Amino acid sequence: MKAIRIYEHGEPDVMRYEDVAEPAPGAGEVMVQIAAVGVNPVETYIRAGLHTKRETPFILGTDAAGIVSAKGAEVAGFEIGERVYTSGSVSGTYAEYAVCRVRDVHKLPAHISDAEAACLGVPYATAYCALVLRGEAKAGEFVLVHGATGGVGLAAVQFAQGRDLKIIGTGGTQKGRALTFAQGADYVLDHTRENYLDEVMEITEGRGVDVVLEMLANVNLNRDLKILARSGRVVVVGNRGTVEINPRDLMSRDASIIGMSLMNATDAELEIIHEAIAEGLQDKSLKPVIGEELPLESAAEAHRKIMESGAYGKIVLMP
Repeated sequence: MKAIRIYEHGEPDVMRYEDVAEPAPGAGEVMVQIAAVGVNPVETYIRAGLHTKRETPFILGTDAAGIVSAKGAEVAGFEIGERVYTSGSVSGTYAEYAVCRVRDVHKLPAHISDAEAACLGVPYATAYCALVLRGEAKAGEFVLVHGATGGVGLAAVQFAQGRDLKIIGTGGTQKGRALTFAQGADYVLDHTRENYLDEVMEITEGRGVDVVLEMLANVNLNRDLKILARSGRVVVVGNRGTVEINPRDLMSRDASIIGMSLMNATDAELEIIHEAIAEGLQDKSLKPVIGEELPLESAAEAHRKIMESGAYGKIVLMP
């Protein structure tokens, strides 16, 4: 099979497109013939060795969509040829085939395409975890999705709409802001404008927002704290550096900063998350937005693009 394999950590060009032996599923595992692969920012950090360095060579990736092509022992509930999306992989999903644990494979309704399904795993699970499990957003509250035009941000907007929240999104391009409106945001702000967060206080009539989902904390966190309502919560989903804050902004509001990583979610939480995704797919309240499709061999290009400003939907690789 063809796959993207990494022999050393580094810049995007360390990824090699080459022939690799097909993996085989063990007990409690299935093999998925992959039709589409979702690309996530965390994979750029793993590739670069910014997280714990992995033993090389290895194949990146957790998110994909395709069909079950083989089953190991002790596997029930899935049939050969059944369409699925993945939220984890034993062998890596930047490939034509991937082995996954049964718990990381989820059934798909017919109206969701393979490319759309490849966008579900990390972005939608992260959005639900941040908004509901960590941020504890409640109906009627104001939520600010800071960076609403990418995969996680758009997923958060869709979940928030389904939970009757008042949604303020931000985006850096007119195209992205228009998309965020179309996905259900009540207000969308241009975060390239100076003092744009003053508009948040106007929208909320001076009260502030109850929950902020923060995709770039090193840039925004200090300002986020100043527009929180009493008992407001900032959930840090993404960060690329250090930031200085004034703790009095928290103290004066009885507010909280909550860090989250999907890798820390418990098995019980992951079950809740993927049940919520399944419900949203069935009632069509969740609909992933694809920004660009690239061939699998263009993984390096995908990694460069996903770190650029002006996010618009998800980047998907097609084997």
